[in-house]
Amino acid sequence: MRDYLIKATAFDGQIRAYAVQSTFLVEEARRRHDTWATASAALGRTMTIATMMGAMLKGDDKLTVKLEGGGPTGPIVADAGANGQVRGYITHPQVDFDLNDKGKLDVARAVGTTGSLSVVKDLGLKEHFTGQVPIVSGEVSEDFTYYFATSEQVPSAVGAGVLVNPDHTILAAGGFILQLMPGATEEIIELLEKSLEKIPPISSLIQQGKTPEDILNLLLGAENLKILETMPVEFSCSCSLDRIKDAIRGLGNEEIEQMIKEDNGADATCHFCNEHYHLTAAELDQLRQNGELQ
Repeated sequence: MRDYLIKATAFDGQIRAYAVQSTFLVEEARRRHDTWATASAALGRTMTIATMMGAMLKGDDKLTVKLEGGGPTGPIVADAGANGQVRGYITHPQVDFDLNDKGKLDVARAVGTTGSLSVVKDLGLKEHFTGQVPIVSGEVSEDFTYYFATSEQVPSAVGAGVLVNPDHTILAAGGFILQLMPGATEEIIELLEKSLEKIPPISSLIQQGKTPEDILNLLLGAENLKILETMPVEFSCSCSLDRIKDAIRGLGNEEIEQMIKEDNGADATCHFCNEHYHLTAAELDQLRQNGELQ
């Protein structure tokens, strides 16, 4: 079953809900960046949550999340849009530790607990919306829960998990976001709190074959749930050779001439997808002359 996300409401609109299976998405990120287990979990959780946050947007709107906790992984960045496409990278991908005292991957140690989580939304306006909060745990899900409550003033429950195979490939990944809408009753809030206390780890549910619908049914009750939309999600990067050419053109003829003389060509690697691009000296010469490459 390929990755997908669902949008839903529950209890006559008192709760807004999102759930996603992101196993293949996270595996693609792992493959491209050669992440080790703990780094895979940190990057996978971040990308899974970013995917659901992107689904909250409309049209061509997009957002970028950046997690900087001061830990050995360095900054973790993910881009997502309203179309289910997401990309991401982790600065130091080969980070791994022994399991923590709960028997789980020690994501907090990898991410760090002294730093910030920032979200930048490009909503097609002149100014971008930017929200930033301090890291509260380094476990990622709790940090995004705090972000929603503090920066967007929306009480939310965020959960994301990644299970990693012994060979470092991704066994299962997924997540959910539940948000209380204005006017939610105390009864609904109490019911939600009890459900969150009982829910097993999301990655374990995905491993067992549970779908995003199953996860929301467990949390909210099938009889209370209204599915609004289902959409595929995937790792997708907007980089291309044409974009690299445009960037090099923007450097100016003098800089291009220096590349030709000193390096006899140019190489570039995309941070987000690790795709490598090479331009020969002859191709650079065409750019320097403002010609068109074929």
